[in-house]
Amino acid sequence: MTLLIISHVVHKQSQGHFYAYGPYVREMNLWIKYADKIVIVAPVDNKKEPSQIDILYDHNELKLLKIPQIDILSLSSILRAVFLLPIIIFSVLRGMIMADHIHLRCPGNVGLIGCFLQVLFPFKRKTAKYAGNWDWNRKQPWSYRLQQKILRNTFLTRNMTALVYGEWPDRTKNIKPFFTASYSEKERIPVLKRPLSKGVNLAFVGTLTANKSPLTSLEVLRELKAKGIEANLTFCGDGSQRIILEQKICDFGLKDNVSLLGNISAEKVKEVLVDSHFLIFISRSEGWPKAVSEAMWWGCLPITTSVSCVPWMLDNGQRGELVSGMVNEISEIIERYLYDENSFEIKSRKAMEWSRIYTLEKFESEIHKLI
Repeated sequence: MTLLIISHVVHKQSQGHFYAYGPYVREMNLWIKYADKIVIVAPVDNKKEPSQIDILYDHNELKLLKIPQIDILSLSSILRAVFLLPIIIFSVLRGMIMADHIHLRCPGNVGLIGCFLQVLFPFKRKTAKYAGNWDWNRKQPWSYRLQQKILRNTFLTRNMTALVYGEWPDRTKNIKPFFTASYSEKERIPVLKRPLSKGVNLAFVGTLTANKSPLTSLEVLRELKAKGIEANLTFCGDGSQRIILEQKICDFGLKDNVSLLGNISAEKVKEVLVDSHFLIFISRSEGWPKAVSEAMWWGCLPITTSVSCVPWMLDNGQRGELVSGMVNEISEIIERYLYDENSFEIKSRKAMEWSRIYTLEKFESEIHKLI
């Protein structure tokens, strides 16, 4: 069986092997496990070497059809995309003709092209993983909404299962609630947290960009320290706001209380979450926030905005805290738990129990059914 993967994820090549963003490839390695041959249509950046966060595909029969990177963020980029569109369409169609199973990664510009072209192959088995926010009521780019409209249309998506994060009302028969997993059953091990009374450990996991609001986490730490509460904050990730963070850390006099670890391995992230009491996750847009589910696995209680399927993940606040994102609101929640550690332990345990349902073994089993 030949599996085609159509993706916007930028790939890198080194010594004849292809690499991409680690969490993405770890999932894709589960998909490709059950196929004899793999064809990937995706952009490739030949100028950059794989970084620490990039990993290798685990398959011996893998062919990558390279396409150019495009975006539609400016007039010049739109004109460039139009010029390159025939090349991309040709590569996608070539892959679809070769494939027994077509798998789209949405949302994204390449996924949008794939959504249109898959209509020409109504009798081939197809899946689409919509890794963005499926909430129709949220403000989203027009290209994302267009992909949602196509995937909701059972006539245009014949023989396709569309996988979305969370449970949503009024879904069509081709829509299947799905999830993502990070850990295996053997990692269901007990976690013993240090008492909050001996110091609060906060974690931020994600890109250091405005969309993830890393400065909010720093402001929360600053407010806790101003109240005389012993607290530390660890940032896992890198991005455009790192320089601003470094300056603010100095301005606030928090050098001894903040760790900026950059892009680190999954194992190191796990160590941080095991040691942390709270994950501060003030994001504006998500699909399945792995940082939240991974924190829950290790009993690190999420304090997060109500984005995408997060309210479902947290059972509307029974397994974590849903907030608007205000600094004083977050610091007051943490302070409240200092005086009620029993409540923290109960919610932490509930979060852990729920997250540990979604193991890699269960994830692989569900993927196998689709392939």
